[in-house]
Amino acid sequence: MGSGGREQGFHDVDHRIGHGPAGVVTKIATVQNMSMFPHRPFRFGVQVSHASSAQEWAELARRSEDAGYDVLTMPDHFTNQLAPVPALMAAADATTTLRIGALVFDNDYKHPVVLAKELATMDLLSDGRTEIGLGAGWMLSDYEQAGMTYDSPKVRIDRFIEGLAVIRGALGPDTFSYSGDHYTITNYNGLPKPVQQPLPPILIGGGGPRVLGFAAREADIVGINGTLTAGVVGPEAISTMTSASVDEKVALVAKAGAHRLSEIELNIRTFFVKVTNDRASTINAISSMFSVPAELIDTSPFALIGSVDACIEQLLERREKWGFSYTIVGAENIDECAPIVAALRGK
Repeated sequence: MGSGGREQGFHDVDHRIGHGPAGVVTKIATVQNMSMFPHRPFRFGVQVSHASSAQEWAELARRSEDAGYDVLTMPDHFTNQLAPVPALMAAADATTTLRIGALVFDNDYKHPVVLAKELATMDLLSDGRTEIGLGAGWMLSDYEQAGMTYDSPKVRIDRFIEGLAVIRGALGPDTFSYSGDHYTITNYNGLPKPVQQPLPPILIGGGGPRVLGFAAREADIVGINGTLTAGVVGPEAISTMTSASVDEKVALVAKAGAHRLSEIELNIRTFFVKVTNDRASTINAISSMFSVPAELIDTSPFALIGSVDACIEQLLERREKWGFSYTIVGAENIDECAPIVAALRGK
């Protein structure tokens, strides 16, 4: 779906729902929901990774909160980034309403009992503002640099599925035991318990059928990703970020989660973001940079490019078509996307 025209189901009606920081009065369209997923209000997150000082990090968190973002998320890699657990906790300490979570914790980097204790502690100390993002692990360079075995996707996903079961048990109300191929837990009662009951929201992101199907059955928030079996973000991954590919991924989630669609929030992390009045030139520059067709960027929901009003329309179209209500942008986009957040958040 391009950004130029509205699909059927959109009708031009002025709804003055917000003013951006630049005084932009937004014009939004009433939407007839065509997605298989129930209509949910918009939420926005910002993915951040580093700062040069405690003061800079706290200011970044407060700037995100002041701009209206709901969640601050962090990656979990061995690259040039802050460690997510202490950094997320510092972000929570610096704010009052901002939620925190990893996008996502790699199950292979910590034993799930250890991660469960950290998650419960974060939820307790943030007064119930923690979200649990968990994945099977994908970045090849992390494993190579740390000397960890990069098992097949099947083994990593098997271990991740068991890891989530262990985390659920550890955060649950009672002593539990678990016996699997990868983890064995005996008479363990995870303490402290999280503030959010029965558990903080669980986000699982996936690009392949098995993880997406599992997420549809188990997660509160399902993140639609590119396919990362190559272990790097390159042309192969970007080629699975097309509109048609997202059609297939969302349909898979809807089928696997058909019994619980009302419980699922659909999430996407946008990677190609630019608020600009010269959309065409920006798309051409990005397509040239990544050696992919301009049409891919033009129609991909992983891109958010255009004027404030054009970006608002894109997000409305994506919720109507696919059900995406929770969008995450990068730290570099906090200020330029603030008018979009102000216009759509909670709507």
